[in-house]
Amino acid sequence: MIFPHFDNVELIDQIRNKYDPLANLVRPHITIVFSFESSMSNEELSQILEVRLQAIRPFFLELGGVSKHEDDFGNYLFLDVIKGAEEIKGIHRILYENEFKEYDLGYPYIPHMTIGKLPTPKLLASAYDDVKGEKSHFATMVCKISVEMIGDGDESIIVVEKELR
Repeated sequence: MIFPHFDNVELIDQIRNKYDPLANLVRPHITIVFSFESSMSNEELSQILEVRLQAIRPFFLELGGVSKHEDDFGNYLFLDVIKGAEEIKGIHRILYENEFKEYDLGYPYIPHMTIGKLPTPKLLASAYDDVKGEKSHFATMVCKISVEMIGDGDESIIVVEKELR
C-alpha cells in the first residue's frame, strides 16, 4: 500500500468519515496488492519488497476528481490518480508477476484511493452526487511502500515499510 501524506488530507477524511466504513480502521491509502491470506513472515515480505522494488525511485503523486465503481466486491467512490498512475501500475505488475501471482484475481488494475464503500448502487449514486463536485487536488512525493496486516478488530497494522531510493 501507499499511505500518502497530503497537507489537505482533512478533506479526504471528511468524505471517508461519511462514506467509508474503514475510515476509522486504516488511513487514506492506495492499495497495490489486494488483501490475501498467507503464511509469509514479515521478514520474507520485507525481502520481496527489497528485491522487487530496488529500481523504483520516489515519484510524484497527484489525486483529484471522484469517480464511482461497481464490481463484484461492492459499490465504491474512488479518488482518482492524476499523476503517478504509471509508476503505481508498474509496482503492481512487478509484484503480481512474481511472488504474489497466485493472489491475482485477474481484474484490470486502476490506481485509486477508495474514499467510500456503499451497500447499494442507489446509495452509491447518492454519495457520488454529493461529492462529484469536489475539485481539490492532493499532491505529494511517494517515498515508501508499506505492507499492512489486518488485526483481529479489522484495524490496520503496518508490518513492513520499504523506502524508495
